[in-house]
Amino acid sequence: MLDAVVSVLEDLDLLVAFVVVAVIMIVSGWLSKTLTKGRLQASAIAIVLGLVLAYFGGLATGGKKGISDIAIFGGMALLGGSMLRDFAIVATAYGIDVRELKRSGLPGALSLIIGVVLSFIVGAGVALAFGYRDAESIATMGAGAATYIVGPVTGTAVGASETVIALSVAAGLVKSVLVMIGTPFAAKLIGLNNPKSAMIYGGLMGTTSGVAAGLAATDERLVPYGAMTATFYTGLGCLLGPSVFYLAVRAFTG
Repeated sequence: MLDAVVSVLEDLDLLVAFVVVAVIMIVSGWLSKTLTKGRLQASAIAIVLGLVLAYFGGLATGGKKGISDIAIFGGMALLGGSMLRDFAIVATAYGIDVRELKRSGLPGALSLIIGVVLSFIVGAGVALAFGYRDAESIATMGAGAATYIVGPVTGTAVGASETVIALSVAAGLVKSVLVMIGTPFAAKLIGLNNPKSAMIYGGLMGTTSGVAAGLAATDERLVPYGAMTATFYTGLGCLLGPSVFYLAVRAFTG
């Protein structure tokens, strides 16, 4: 009987993947509200849980694709693959209204450029410090320091290893959590108390989930403004990461 159930679930592995992700999101939402009172966003907790599952899945099977190496969870490879990921990014980009960005003026536009470039330089510097010397790894780690979405997009485009791509996700996640926690404490010091400053802040930080959660803990009225420029930040990073930044790193590394 058990073998028959397992066989059916293996055949419906994509459906199983959707159920697993749904359960993770429900648990993450509960943990966010119960343990952190919303200060640590559910998406960040879900990513941590996903990384833990991937680690133990790969450890149990000796494979290279995390939990999807277990036959019953094989659908996770498609659900978490580049196709659906890039579709989600494009879908998000289509919801952006460029006219809204103009309201933040020149400071908002500059914050986007400065935020993306500075994050990439810091991430690339960390990659160099840890001994990475190939352009693909350095560019991917630099992009990961921008956000945990830009990292995988860049890594996939330039052909970085799966290990480096996973590290870029971890780097982006750490940044997101730090922004979530640090925003309420830094708000008074940096004058984060109006829509324009929230737009600039979102452009500098870039991590949408981190900015949204941090602003929610500071002043819920500022969330839409910060999240809007943070979304532009992700799109800009996805454009520059595998192109301009990667070519710049290649020129630097020779």
